[in-house]
Amino acid sequence: MKPKAAIEIMRPINDLMGCLTVIIGILNTRTGISTNELILNIILGILTYFFIAASGMIINDIYDVEIDRINRPERPIPRGDISLQEAKVLFGLTLSVGIAISFIHSIIMELMFINVIIAVFFGFIGFVYAKWGKKSGFLGNIIVSVSFSIGLIYGGILNGINIPLYIYFFFFTSFFLLLAREVVKGCEDVEGDTREGVKTLAITLGVRNALIFSIFFQVLAVGFFISPLFTNIINPWAFLISMIFGLFVVLVAIILSIISKLELKEFKRISLLLKLGAFLGLIAFVFASI
Repeated sequence: MKPKAAIEIMRPINDLMGCLTVIIGILNTRTGISTNELILNIILGILTYFFIAASGMIINDIYDVEIDRINRPERPIPRGDISLQEAKVLFGLTLSVGIAISFIHSIIMELMFINVIIAVFFGFIGFVYAKWGKKSGFLGNIIVSVSFSIGLIYGGILNGINIPLYIYFFFFTSFFLLLAREVVKGCEDVEGDTREGVKTLAITLGVRNALIFSIFFQVLAVGFFISPLFTNIINPWAFLISMIFGLFVVLVAIILSIISKLELKEFKRISLLLKLGAFLGLIAFVFASI
């Protein structure tokens, strides 16, 4: 196994982006803990998320190997830099390391292993998605949305097992916005998904009905995005000012979805706006903790 390929198959950039959700959860629940505890939570929380997320990337490539030989021959397994067996070992290693770190973290911070349960669940749904979820369509959309957003919950419990209400609002904002985007991506990929037998909402219900579901999820995301203002977040004013940008972008996406003529270029535009809105939403969550 080539070290460069081992790193590549873990997709570290994607993993680190997800780690931001853990940091947000930690920073927004830091009241009453020492600086040393905060730093320890951030380090161990990031390491746990990173390795488990990496294991999800690896198992996904393992199950996609035959498709990747045709569509993505440049990936580590198809090009021969990592064998299938080596990838399986690396999957087991990264997953084990992530769960082990969460176990140590729980002991140090006396978390009653709640974080370990979440870490194991995170690893489990990554496996489920790779083996069954991707072809199931909407179930796969849900798993993807949970996998990214779960870092907010995980980070939130590291400073104490009583999670504030606004952390759940953060989670559902991220979850529904990503779910809306996944549904729109299904509208984009109807032709390819039909060939592959993927049962997206766009295929099972039709593109127009799928887009209606996406609009519904976008509206839910907006509702949950605004809700933290009515709770005891650390800095409501910083959150209010910073959230305007993400809120504007998502509202534009909702309007474009409503007036859409169901053209591919429109779906691509909506998908991009929802991705940008999700990123700006995470930035607003950071400002809420300042």
